[in-house]
Amino acid sequence: MHILHIDSAVTGEDSVSRKLTADIVARLTSKNPGATVTYRDLNEGVPAIDTEWYRGVRLAPENPTAEQQKRIDASDAYLKELQDADVLVLASPIYNFGITAQVKNWIDQITRAGITFRYSEAGPEGLLKGKRAIIVYSAAGTPKGSELDFASGYLRHILGFNGITDVEFVVADRLAMDRDAGLARAQEALDNLAA
Repeated sequence: MHILHIDSAVTGEDSVSRKLTADIVARLTSKNPGATVTYRDLNEGVPAIDTEWYRGVRLAPENPTAEQQKRIDASDAYLKELQDADVLVLASPIYNFGITAQVKNWIDQITRAGITFRYSEAGPEGLLKGKRAIIVYSAAGTPKGSELDFASGYLRHILGFNGITDVEFVVADRLAMDRDAGLARAQEALDNLAA
């Protein structure tokens, strides 16, 4: 088993999602002693896609410019980490009712036509099949599944669009209202995770 462990919170050591992703990875590796882990902290910066990215990555010129090659190399690195993973453990703290800019930038980097999905006569088909995703959803005030939650449905959809349909959530929400209860719900979900 190879695990891709992704954090994204800007809160550093105070982050609930960082603690929970670490707990999940520890649980998975303890139950699967041969497991390997690739760690990426999106808070260190994920470039947003831009015109040079489009010209280099999407148009795939035979002789890319130096700037285009830089975009290609970065996007390919994110993509390879995901392709090599059997399990994705993704921290998704909720900021302003949605996913963080860092997570969105990462999604834009790895969602690539002809590589992670393709269009057919039957419609889009995800190509990253056979992977499992465990998403840590942490929020101060946004209950998962509520009309205020613009993150969890999107994450389930975009991962499925890319072929990852085995998606589970470990939820620590409403932390500003009752932190202990939110953490208890997350611990219960963690305890029930199959390793």
